[in-house]
Amino acid sequence: MYDAECSLCTFLRDWLVRQRQLVPLELVPAGSQAARRRYPGLDHGATLDEITVVGDAGQVYRGAAAWIVTLWALSEHRPTAHRLSTPAGARLARGVVLAAAKWRGAQWREGRRSGARWGGRTYSRGDGWVYDPSWGWVYNAPGCHNGACSTG
Repeated sequence: MYDAECSLCTFLRDWLVRQRQLVPLELVPAGSQAARRRYPGLDHGATLDEITVVGDAGQVYRGAAAWIVTLWALSEHRPTAHRLSTPAGARLARGVVLAAAKWRGAQWREGRRSGARWGGRTYSRGDGWVYDPSWGWVYNAPGCHNGACSTG
């Protein structure tokens, strides 16, 4: 499952569908009606907080294990999945998942603060610059929102 409101998540979803798959991947938006129908016993709120993969036999993988299982399903990345399944590799995989979570959190907070849409379309940087394909780059200085700046 992937967060359909997250630009990083949708980018990775698009990348995954272009890869040659040894095990078919069915990418379902986390928290969606489709996900709720398909997996009624799953904590769907948690699937929006942490990457979650459900195996064909119902097994649930979260976090770094979910990424490793996903890579294992891909022809060209199965050797990487094997390396990441070692103790040293698992630390690296966990670091990547934590970095992605930190980036998602920063994008979500910045999008909320600036009032911008960021999921899948808008890119917000921490320095005040926001890009939306429909109107381009806009600078919102800290303390400003839609052209109005607070003082003090």
